[in-house]
Amino acid sequence: MADITKRFGLRHLRALPTAHIRHVRRGHLAHDGTGLAFWFRPLSAALSEVPVDDRELAMLFHARTADFQDVTVQGTLTYRITDPATAAARVDFGIDPDTGSWRSAPLDQLATLLTETAQQHALGLLARTPLAAALADGVTAVRERMAAGLAAEPRLAETGLAVIAVRVVALRPEPEVERALRTPARELVQQEADRATFERRAVAVEHERGIAENELANRIELARRQEQLITQQGANSRLQAEEEAVADRIRTDAEAQRRTRLAGSEADAARALGEARAAAEAAWLAAHQQADPAVLRALALMRLAEHLPRIDNLTLTPDVLTGLLAKLGAATGAGAGSGAGVGAGSTTGEGVGR
Repeated sequence: MADITKRFGLRHLRALPTAHIRHVRRGHLAHDGTGLAFWFRPLSAALSEVPVDDRELAMLFHARTADFQDVTVQGTLTYRITDPATAAARVDFGIDPDTGSWRSAPLDQLATLLTETAQQHALGLLARTPLAAALADGVTAVRERMAAGLAAEPRLAETGLAVIAVRVVALRPEPEVERALRTPARELVQQEADRATFERRAVAVEHERGIAENELANRIELARRQEQLITQQGANSRLQAEEEAVADRIRTDAEAQRRTRLAGSEADAARALGEARAAAEAAWLAAHQQADPAVLRALALMRLAEHLPRIDNLTLTPDVLTGLLAKLGAATGAGAGSGAGVGAGSTTGEGVGR
């Protein structure tokens, strides 16, 4: 919208850089250009403001396919006014000289023209296209058809319009139809998911079976090795018992042989000792047979003295001493009186001995 100010009954207009201004004064063109600024008299001026920048026009309309299904087309047009003079001559772009605003709605008129023209080409294409094909390839086909139809539309060129780009954002059926169309795909996806789940379960069962078989094989192998261990332990115990029996027999034989040899040695020693003792006795007897009787008595007294008990203390009381002296005196007198008889007896004994 142009910026208009008032000064002393005059008006000053300052346009935007993207707005084309046409100033007609008294039927003659006074100013014509983009981004103008000038003074004018409101009573004799006719002003038009035509935007020359790119404009976006959003569209949303319904169409029917060849199988009588309703679809919604959502798109966007980008257009531009390439000939402002022609557009100002065909469409009312006049502005109020006091406020600078449009007296009518020229952009709405252009939007209606572009929308209806685009819808005409899109409806013609979708009316001959089934719903499945329209949903599969309809976006590209509708965009190309709308772009070609708008480029070839003579009214747009006569109005000074040029369509720069056409974009079709979506082509959607009714919600119920869309849900119905989604059902087979969802079922297929669900079937694939179920199949994957079943395969996963089958793989898990197979793995569990393999694990169980491995555990059973391990248990069987463990039992077999335990059996081998028991057998080997029995063989080892039997071998150990046999070795111990052989060792005991060897020890017994060795002990018997040792005792036999020891008994023989003891017997030989005893025999030798007996022989030595017998020889000693014989020699002793032989020696005594040739000895004097007095010597034999002396030896007997010596042997007797060796076997008498040991006397550590001897106590002599006066009574014992008196009696002993009396006996000693009596014995001395008797010995002196019988000295000759003893000598004769000895002589007689010698004679007898001889």
